Amino acid sequence: MGQDQTKQQIEKGLHLYQSNQTEKALRVWMRVLEKSADPAGRFRVLGCLITAHAEMGRYKDMLKFAVVQIDTARELEDPDYLTESYLNLARSNEKLCEFQKTISYCKTCLNMQGTTVSLQLNGQVSLSMGNAFLGLSIFQKALECFEKALRYAHNNDDKMLECRVCCSLGNFYAQIKDYEKALFFPCKAAELVNDYGKGWSLKYRAMSQYHMAVAYRKLGHLADAMDCCEESMKIALQHGDRPLQALCLLCFADIHRSRKDVQTAFPRYDSSMSIMTEIGNRLGLIQVLLGMTKCWMIQKELDKALESIEKAQELAEGLGNKLGLLKLHCLCERIYRTKGQQRELRDHVVKFHECVEEMELYCGMCGESIGEKNNQLQALPCSHFFHLKCLQTNGTRGCPNCRRLSVKPG
Repeated sequence: MGQDQTKQQIEKGLHLYQSNQTEKALRVWMRVLEKSADPAGRFRVLGCLITAHAEMGRYKDMLKFAVVQIDTARELEDPDYLTESYLNLARSNEKLCEFQKTISYCKTCLNMQGTTVSLQLNGQVSLSMGNAFLGLSIFQKALECFEKALRYAHNNDDKMLECRVCCSLGNFYAQIKDYEKALFFPCKAAELVNDYGKGWSLKYRAMSQYHMAVAYRKLGHLADAMDCCEESMKIALQHGDRPLQALCLLCFADIHRSRKDVQTAFPRYDSSMSIMTEIGNRLGLIQVLLGMTKCWMIQKELDKALESIEKAQELAEGLGNKLGLLKLHCLCERIYRTKGQQRELRDHVVKFHECVEEMELYCGMCGESIGEKNNQLQALPCSHFFHLKCLQTNGTRGCPNCRRLSVKPG
C-alpha cells in the first residue's frame, strides 16, 4: 500500500469512526497497519488506534499500540514523532493507573529537543503529568502541572486543551474539598464547548457535564447533579465510551447514597465496579469501594463495610494513592469507635494524621486540615494552597510553606 492509498484509508477510517462505526474503522486501520509501507502513514494510523482504544477503555491495547508507535518513531528519526509517541505511552500508563511510569515518560517528552510541534505538545504532557501526580495525591505538583498546561493552552489558543485542563482542575478541587472551584472549572469547560466546540467530539461536552455532576452532588444540589450526569451518560452510551459510563454509574450511585436510597445505590456501584474492573481503572475501583463502604455503614453492616475497606486499601497501597488511604483510615476510625474497639481506633487515628502530614493537607497559616470539609482555598504562585480566609486575614509577602522548606536544619 503506497503513501496516497494509506492516506485515503486512514481518512476512510476516521469518517467511519466519527459516524460511530467504531469496529469498522478499527478493521480499516488494522489493514493499513498490516499492508502500508509508508512509516509516516503507519505512525498516523497507530495514533488513530491509540485514541480509539483509549475512548473504548481498552487500555492494554492502547499501550500495545503506543509501544509499536515508539518503534515507528525511531524508524522515522524525527524528534517530533518521538515526542508524540512518548506522550501516548505516558497517557496509556496514566489510564492504567501506572502513575510513576506516566511521570517518567512525561519527563522524557519535556527533555526532548524537537521543533514547534513538540513544544505545542508540552501542554498535553503537563496535563498528563498533573493527572498522574493527582493519582498519587501529590497535590502541589499536580496543581503546578495543571497551571503550566493552562498557560500552554492560552499561549497556543488551544481551547480543547483548556477544556480538558478545566475538567482536571475540577477533579483536583473536588478532591481537596473546595467545592465552589470544583464546580467553577467544569462550568468553564462547558462554556468553552458551547463557544468553540461545534466541530469537537461530543466527549468534551460529556466530560464537562460529568465533572459538574460530581461538584453539584458534593454541594448537595442533587437534582442538578442528576441532570448533568444523565446528559453525560447519554453521550457516553451513544459513543460506546465505557470509561465515562463507569464514572457516570459511580456518580449515580453516589447521588442515590446522598439521598439515603441505599437499595438503588448498590446496583449502580456493582455495574460501575464491573466496567472499572474490565477496563483496569483501579483508581475508580477505590472510589466505588469507598461508596459501597458508606452504604454498608448507613445500613449498620459494619463487618461488610470493613471487607470493602480491606479491598480498597489493597488497591490504594498498590497505586500509591495517599488520599484514598486517608479516607479509608477515617472510615475505619468511625467504625471502630462505634464498635468500641479502642486499640484499632487509636491505630487508625495515628495513620490518618500520618497521611495528612505526608500529603501536607493542612493550611500553613492556621495549621488546620485541608480536605476535611468544604472550604474556599487559594493557591499562591508556587502552587502551595491555603484557606482563602487565612490569606485575606494575614496577607503574605511570600509562601510560609516555601519559607519553612528553605530553612536548613542546624
